[in-house]
Amino acid sequence: MRPEIFVETLEKVDTADVERPLSWIERAWNVNGVRKATILIGLMVLWQAYTVIGDIEPLMFPSFGAAAQALYQSLFHSDLLEKIWFSLSVLLIGYAIGLGLAAALVMWATSSRIGGDFLATCTAMFNPLPAIALLPLAMLWFGLGVASIVFVTIHSVLWAVSLSTHNGFRSVSETLRMIGRNYGLRGIPYVTKVLLPAALPSILTGMKVGWAFAWRTLIGAELVFGASSGSGGLGWFIFENSQNLETAHVFAGLFTVILIGIAVENLVFRNIELKTVYRWGMQR
Repeated sequence: MRPEIFVETLEKVDTADVERPLSWIERAWNVNGVRKATILIGLMVLWQAYTVIGDIEPLMFPSFGAAAQALYQSLFHSDLLEKIWFSLSVLLIGYAIGLGLAAALVMWATSSRIGGDFLATCTAMFNPLPAIALLPLAMLWFGLGVASIVFVTIHSVLWAVSLSTHNGFRSVSETLRMIGRNYGLRGIPYVTKVLLPAALPSILTGMKVGWAFAWRTLIGAELVFGASSGSGGLGWFIFENSQNLETAHVFAGLFTVILIGIAVENLVFRNIELKTVYRWGMQR
């Protein structure tokens, strides 16, 4: 190519195709946490504007500022931190036991036909059953104690995690299964080295669903349990303030439930997903 033709070709290159550097606003907007924080701030602004412009009765629906002030007072000048710890400790016990039982059930269902039939039958029977409906029986069997709440929490976790994990194992491609068998993998090594990594997105989904079910079941159980025994965690905090017509403090308790849920979703499950399924290219 002659030099003058080469220069002319370069001049015809569309400069719009050359990527320009992103501004700091665009770089910030690409961060997942910034987008979610923007949504939360927008909801707070709408809430505050609605209560101020609409002239809403504070006893019925307090402003965001009043609820935030009540949350601050409850955290630093009351026993809300103790109630948070009580609820989280009970939840973690039930969640851990539920995950262990789910792992045992899925292992049995994966290794034998009768185990798969048992898991399918039990999930069809108990997964649609609300855990809070079992609370009266749990209180009859275990009394007015932490064991009753742990029991219904286990029920919330067990079937959701078992169903998602088993479906994830069943969806693993036959090619991966054949590769594992060709390497001589059988039993537990076959599950841990082939099925478990391939089904990890489904397992994490089940764990997140189980966490959400367990969290809301715990709060609902504490509302009943606290009303019966006069103590408890966040559920009792919400119930007690509702009886005293402290609506702002009721919203403070609800804030706490929401903030803990957001923290677990973004700090725990999100990081696990980023370090596993997203890094491995299994999800986008």
